[in-house]
Amino acid sequence: MEDVVRKEIKGAWLAAALLLATSLPAAAADQRGAVDVVHFWISKSESAALDVLRKAWAEAGHQWVDLPAENKVAVHRIVSDRIANGYAPAVMQWNANEGSRELPEMGIVLDIEAVATADDWRPVLPATVLDRITYKDKVFFAPTSIHAENWLWTSEAIFREAGLKAPETWDEIFAAAEKIEAAGHLPIALGEGPWEISLIFNGIVYSKLGADGYARIIRGDPALVKDPRMAEALGMLRRLSRYTEPAAARRHRTWADATAAVGAGKAGMQFMGDWAKGELVARGYAVDKDFGCSLIPGTEIAYFMVIDAFAFPLTNREGAAEAQRAFARMVLDRDNQVAFSRIKGSLPVRTDVDPSGLDRCGRLGLEKIVRNSGVSAQSMAMPTQMSDGWIGVLAAFFSDENMSVETAQQRLYDVVNHQ
Repeated sequence: MEDVVRKEIKGAWLAAALLLATSLPAAAADQRGAVDVVHFWISKSESAALDVLRKAWAEAGHQWVDLPAENKVAVHRIVSDRIANGYAPAVMQWNANEGSRELPEMGIVLDIEAVATADDWRPVLPATVLDRITYKDKVFFAPTSIHAENWLWTSEAIFREAGLKAPETWDEIFAAAEKIEAAGHLPIALGEGPWEISLIFNGIVYSKLGADGYARIIRGDPALVKDPRMAEALGMLRRLSRYTEPAAARRHRTWADATAAVGAGKAGMQFMGDWAKGELVARGYAVDKDFGCSLIPGTEIAYFMVIDAFAFPLTNREGAAEAQRAFARMVLDRDNQVAFSRIKGSLPVRTDVDPSGLDRCGRLGLEKIVRNSGVSAQSMAMPTQMSDGWIGVLAAFFSDENMSVETAQQRLYDVVNHQ
């Protein structure tokens, strides 16, 4: 589905690149320095983190026109529709991943190289971040933060009640799930998003195939998908599925709902990125009191990085480029970086910030970044169409007990082999 949307956006932007239409709705056009911001940060913690930037922008004397969307696909559709109708948004949330280079390749987003050079971004940004935001030696994206996907969150109340410690191996995860279920609690909390299942599988794959094998898998190596260890990984995923609610029961529940269940002591564990910590804190829960954090067993030496960013579509609107560059500078402001990440549950992209305000989970993540333990998350490294197909197969397998490991493995092979 997302690949279809990307094609729609690409077609719309190719046309828009020729026209650069100037018409805009009155709310976003009448005030010089106004920006309309399309984003999918709508959970309690995400919205609170975005308030840091909204407030900073308002204090600088500018107007922020908020255009929230349900999810990433919805953002893509809104942007596509806006461009097709001749009024591209000034700012849009975008993951700085392998596919993000399509935007500067098509010549439809503003480069912010002048800001990056004047503010000396390069010495203070990790090499991985710089690589993702740069195209042909020019910076095109303003990164907000670094997230990692390979976290395990645990309910302190349930673990204390069951006499459990934080799992350090997969065997301990399954043993904990058994005890939690026997005590009458949900062992593993999960929302309805298919991507949540692929996130779990990424951790299993890394623990089974190691760093090199994981890297080959997320690059789409067909031969390795047929490796017997991949069948073992799928078997583990199937086993985990039996400790979650069925798909029908999870319908209309988000990852944030699953996170809240862990914080409230209604579910024992959740496999989720560190944005879960932001949500837990926003709901009044505290690390090591209400919830625990650790990296997924077998991935302790790695940090599955996701880089959030903003991009700036080209427009002829008077003063738009100036406002867009000012927005990029505001995003990378040192104080804004720290305040945003403290609420979001992420790490600042700048390496020259004071880490003293980070909690145990944040310090553990920062340690991985400093040690250059960051690796790309699957969703950041695979081409979009391949990633969508990969996630779809895993979600179908997770929810269908009748699909065999062999069938799922063959379908994954077909996805990466473009069959």
